[in-house]
Amino acid sequence: MSDEKAHFGYQQVPEGEKARRVGEVFRSVAPSYDVMNDLMSLGLHRLWKRFAIEMSGVRAGAKVLDVASGSGDLAGAFARRVGPTGQVWMTDINAAMLRVGRDRMIDSGVFAPLALCDAEKLPFPAETFDCVSVAFGLRNMTHKDRALAEMARVAKPGGRVLVLEFSKPWKPLQGAYDAYSFGVLPRIGKYVAKDEAAYRYLAESIRMHPDQETLKSMMEGVGLAKVEYFNLAAGVVALHRGYRT
Repeated sequence: MSDEKAHFGYQQVPEGEKARRVGEVFRSVAPSYDVMNDLMSLGLHRLWKRFAIEMSGVRAGAKVLDVASGSGDLAGAFARRVGPTGQVWMTDINAAMLRVGRDRMIDSGVFAPLALCDAEKLPFPAETFDCVSVAFGLRNMTHKDRALAEMARVAKPGGRVLVLEFSKPWKPLQGAYDAYSFGVLPRIGKYVAKDEAAYRYLAESIRMHPDQETLKSMMEGVGLAKVEYFNLAAGVVALHRGYRT
């Protein structure tokens, strides 16, 4: 058994344990995930995802892979963009979250193919998708570099890889941001999602995630070109975009 450690929030846990513990978090919060997203971000997550769609370059007829789809917000928007001649795949490692996303897509009249899988081992051939995206999921992955390499592998030459994720905010905001993240957020989680610990972990996982420049270097390290990022909400969130060569 591997002795390697991985971050679970601020804790160091065995690599093999991280995926299980993250899975428990998302099984717990799945029923209230969308409500919590609206409360936590004051609805801004919808604007951030809309910006990601606009920056994706996706057109009618495109083939898109949405990794760690969760409740399917991004996948649904992509499905509307690609239309009946395109295709959007939804993947997630967590069955409870994937069921939430599937049901939302069906309720909206969209039938997207699904894959329950690990982002570090995507079950797709190389050079399959015009765009590969992950929104607020990369920070929960054990080996972020492997997941990015897989996303790059399955993108077509010239295809885009998009990472929308919490990042490092403008320094003058850091104090207020910490107070909100560690004081207010867990309390919202306690009363709405009935799981204070899950949202304390989510706040910690955001702090342990690579900052803008580090993530840019990681994307370049897996062979993506012309990598750039766009700070949203003063850097609380950043959209990174790279191209498969």
